[in-house]
Amino acid sequence: MAESELSTRKNDHLDIVLDPARRHASMSAGFEALRFEHCALPELELDAVDLSASLFGRPLAAPLLISSMTGGAARAEAINRHLAEAAQALGIALAVGSQRVALEAGGANQGLTRELRRLAPDVPLLGNLGAAQLVRGYGLDEARRAVEMIEADALIIHLNPLQEAVQPGGDRDWRGVLGAIEQLARQLEVPLVAKEVGCGLSAAVARRLLEAGVAALDIAGAGGTSWAAVEAARATSRQQRAVAEAFAGWGIPSAEAIGRVRQACPEALLIGSGGIRDGIDAAKAIRLGANLVGQAAAVLDSALQSSEAVVEHFRIVIEQLRVVCFCTGSADLAALAQAPLLEGSG
Repeated sequence: MAESELSTRKNDHLDIVLDPARRHASMSAGFEALRFEHCALPELELDAVDLSASLFGRPLAAPLLISSMTGGAARAEAINRHLAEAAQALGIALAVGSQRVALEAGGANQGLTRELRRLAPDVPLLGNLGAAQLVRGYGLDEARRAVEMIEADALIIHLNPLQEAVQPGGDRDWRGVLGAIEQLARQLEVPLVAKEVGCGLSAAVARRLLEAGVAALDIAGAGGTSWAAVEAARATSRQQRAVAEAFAGWGIPSAEAIGRVRQACPEALLIGSGGIRDGIDAAKAIRLGANLVGQAAAVLDSALQSSEAVVEHFRIVIEQLRVVCFCTGSADLAALAQAPLLEGSG
């Protein structure tokens, strides 16, 4: 695909994702069907609740990841700068969008340079390549370039078969992808993270990815941005639109995916994302088995404004998470992971 065509597609994606009515899946992430049992005697000091975590050897002030969102859009330079500054100020992790455009565009780096590491010297930075590209010419060299480009601590390999299937010009041949991931995991000097993009990881696929050498899993379940809905919104023909629209409700809801993957993969480093609305959803994801929680579309509007807007957004999420810990009698995240969680809205 030509560079200009790819950049145009990424810009279209960004415009659509900024409009909730056009991006959302027609199913819920499942968190609203769960509620914590309230503890009226927490015997804790709210401000002393410990939300600290770590990722790939770097400490985190809270178990949060700013998930991949920008791709190759021309606006990505400002977005990435705001996200990096905010991640450093908050002490949380940052994953960039696909680096394919930056790798193929020569000087058009979309803000994906070592400047990000300068802006965020102390937090985990995660690079990002598409899984389908690993059987279409990409390999160890491109992966190393993606890592070196931003001095990343790890590299995300994103899995988006549904999006590719309903996207005009999408990568439709996925034969050999798992083998290519396994080979890259053996050779690359930093850990690999396997991430779905809104349809969720099943327990069986998660197990295969771990056995292939992947160091962490981001389930990115259904209930947030639906890339089938996004592709339907940018379709240029009635047929394309009809095919894509039918899959707006496809996937494994995030709450279900987190629980099933944790049960099947008790040893996994697990990131829960997809339809995380607030700190209460984040707490539920941790209780279901996530080690960290990711948000993308929910923070995109703030990312377009300023780093201060991003900081404000996540400070709200962090304080909500802290209050959940307090009101469940959980002094830290390990205790939160054991807090009583009941079925029923809340």
